[in-house]
Amino acid sequence: MDVGIVRALGSPDGKELLRSLPPYDPAAVFALQERLRREGHSPDFVAALLTQQRLQSRAVAKFGEFARDMLYTPDGLEQASRLEVAATHAGRYYNASLATVHDLGCGIGSDAVAMSALGVTVHGVDIDPVTAAVADTNLRPWPDSRAREGYAEEFEAPRDPLRSRVGVWLDPARRVPGRTGRHGRIKRVFRLDEIRPSWQFVLQVATAVPATGAKLSPSMPHDAIPLGTEAQWTSYGGDVLECAVWWGPLAHRPGRSARILMPGRSPVEVDETMAEPDPPVAEGPGSIGAWLYEPDRAVTQAGLLGAVTGATLGVEVDRGLGYVLSEAEVDLPFARRYAVRESMPFTVKTLRAWLAQHGITGLTVKKRGVRLDDDELRRQLKIGRRAGDGAQATVVLTRVAGQQTAIVVDPVPVAEAPATT
Repeated sequence: MDVGIVRALGSPDGKELLRSLPPYDPAAVFALQERLRREGHSPDFVAALLTQQRLQSRAVAKFGEFARDMLYTPDGLEQASRLEVAATHAGRYYNASLATVHDLGCGIGSDAVAMSALGVTVHGVDIDPVTAAVADTNLRPWPDSRAREGYAEEFEAPRDPLRSRVGVWLDPARRVPGRTGRHGRIKRVFRLDEIRPSWQFVLQVATAVPATGAKLSPSMPHDAIPLGTEAQWTSYGGDVLECAVWWGPLAHRPGRSARILMPGRSPVEVDETMAEPDPPVAEGPGSIGAWLYEPDRAVTQAGLLGAVTGATLGVEVDRGLGYVLSEAEVDLPFARRYAVRESMPFTVKTLRAWLAQHGITGLTVKKRGVRLDDDELRRQLKIGRRAGDGAQATVVLTRVAGQQTAIVVDPVPVAEAPATT
């Protein structure tokens, strides 16, 4: 796809044709391709239409009902902030009363669209001309917001950004173009010194423009967080998506925080004021109480496990593993609770005997701090993933005070989270 085809797709006729296509069906692609060519459309345009049809079907998971109103590139869709996360970003700029935001590395424009929808004018740039053209097309409902091809490093800060109510949003590239991993996806980078534009450039922009935010990897090192900023790890459905760093008026609470998003539930935020600074650790198997808590991964990535141990009067199973043991029954919107049925020193022989004694034929294995192959373990336990109609069980394989331990648990239904502001 080139810029000319993007413009054709974004024209009134192109959008109307795209909306007229049926839902994506792999079995119907060739018939649809032939029909479009018979109607006089060029092969390149037909290929682009079918690509957009396929990407729009994938985009529903990120953008819901708005998916069919946007254009995509394959990489741009994968990297774009999902709707709920983009809305969170946009809310920070809107609540800071900013008039204009420079989106440096705008991708297909998901964040720029969310900001524009709140009345913030966005000037986006992206190094890839096709991606920039896609973003510009996605921003057309808001005539004051535009995107263009360009380098983030060419940004020039206004002389008085606070008076002119200007902010900056950066989404440095964390993928290496032209290089793919084992599964065919573009290779990701995780170190701050490998992102583009560089971390040093991000810091320079934040010095020049106080209202700056940057979307970074969830592996963001805690010791690299600039003083006075807020670093917020965000998860959706249990998967940690990003660590965003916020400067100046965009920082709600300086320090580390976690934001937990779940489908159909209110957002939950956890910050350092809610957490014990040095969470206690189990002293031995006797620390295994009636309940085991599994914090949301955004909480553990943000280093806020102390919010779970503090709320439950519990202890971590072993330093750095994240599971919390407690005698207290507490419903937490940022941790999953499990009732402990049984615990035992972990050996294959001991666990196999327990499973056989209780007629367990279906097993869910959760592990942390124990290295083993799931398939080999199931073979040794003589049990399948869904073997037969017998009893089901969940076992947590972990270390408790340095000792490999098997804890058989029952998941407790998740309670509805209270709304947060």
